[in-house]
Amino acid sequence: MEELRIENYKFIKESLEGADMIFSTAEGGLDFNKNSSNGKESLQNIKKWFGVNEVGFLNQIHSDKIIEYKNETEEGDALITDKKNTAIGVFTADCVPVLLYDKNKKVIAAVHSGWKGTFDCIVLKTIEKMEQQYETKCEDLIAYIGPHIHECCYEVGFDLIDKFKGLETYKDVNICSGRYLSLKKCILHQLNLKNINKSNIKDLDICTFCSKEYKTHSYRRDKNQGRLFSFIYLK
Repeated sequence: MEELRIENYKFIKESLEGADMIFSTAEGGLDFNKNSSNGKESLQNIKKWFGVNEVGFLNQIHSDKIIEYKNETEEGDALITDKKNTAIGVFTADCVPVLLYDKNKKVIAAVHSGWKGTFDCIVLKTIEKMEQQYETKCEDLIAYIGPHIHECCYEVGFDLIDKFKGLETYKDVNICSGRYLSLKKCILHQLNLKNINKSNIKDLDICTFCSKEYKTHSYRRDKNQGRLFSFIYLK
């Protein structure tokens, strides 16, 4: 991983053979809220900053709906494409961004996994979609978990903890400490269920709520509308 500075902004970049993964920060006031003028400008700037032809994103609805990118802004929470020089990404401000790369078939996916998407196993379902539509093999998958609110800061009600524990997928998995829920542990379990090689799973280990190393947007902390954007593109 490397830090990349563009103008007054800071990004975290991972260059892989055939693909780049980019995670924005809030350094310099960088914001990707697509409903604001600043956010729209930032999304357009990705084309010149990273040399891509298109920037794909969704109207996110906290679902398990997975979209194959067709140069349209649709409703859903995961995007998949095999188009080169096309960045696809997700907006977050505490939810978990997960970027997936099939290094053999050259297929990419960007997943927005809040508590609802995590409960509905959207990461696992996205991988299954890649298997079905693009013949992805799990041994070829690389997964990156981006900045999100960690277990240290994500206190929820016992009703939500019980909801997760009542799900067959998570019932025997250590996903919480009291009322503190770990979305990351849930997602790691989903990746484990698909037998993703542990060496191919990377975690930026950045808590959006309490990180001292990076400026981030956190809805729970700041109650504002700022958004991070995590995206991937095939070179």
